[in-house]
Amino acid sequence: MDKAMDKENIDKRDMDDVKESEDMNVSNDVEAETQAPDIDDKTSDAVADEAMEKLKEENAQLKDQLLRKIAEFDNYRKRTIKEKEELRLNGGEKAIDAILPVLDDFERALSDKSDDPDAIRAGVEMIYNKFIKVLEGLGVKKIATDDVDFDVDYHEAIAMVPGLGDEKKGKVIDCVQNGYIMNDKVIRHAKVAVGQ
Repeated sequence: MDKAMDKENIDKRDMDDVKESEDMNVSNDVEAETQAPDIDDKTSDAVADEAMEKLKEENAQLKDQLLRKIAEFDNYRKRTIKEKEELRLNGGEKAIDAILPVLDDFERALSDKSDDPDAIRAGVEMIYNKFIKVLEGLGVKKIATDDVDFDVDYHEAIAMVPGLGDEKKGKVIDCVQNGYIMNDKVIRHAKVAVGQ
């Protein structure tokens, strides 16, 4: 029994020695770890400070860019508002400039003291043709109404004419007021009578 107890005590002491040596190894590892991070902490702090400085620099650059873009956009907005206002006030300048020679012709015709109706008519026709050319130069065209199908996009029916036969059904019969388009946009619909 003593031998068994001795063996048990020896085993227990061996176990304690092993445990003690493991504890010493663990404590040595902990000491090594606590000493090594001291050096690493200093370098990592320096790296973190350097990274922070770079981020601050980048942030300052981005703020500067943002402020510049905001100022550029504000200037652009002010400039476009001013240009729109100028267009609104002076946009018809080109049209008026083109029409002024026709006005001059009308003034000359009115100041003419001729009694010849044929000469007066010829002068008015010349002014009319000149005016049509000026309008065409500005992109204004007369909407066709002679023997065309009625089209609600271009014509406004003000009368329906019954009893003209099937070939005139849905066709423009007469134009009461001419219509005009400017650059493919209807300015005024042609007022027409349509066959029924």
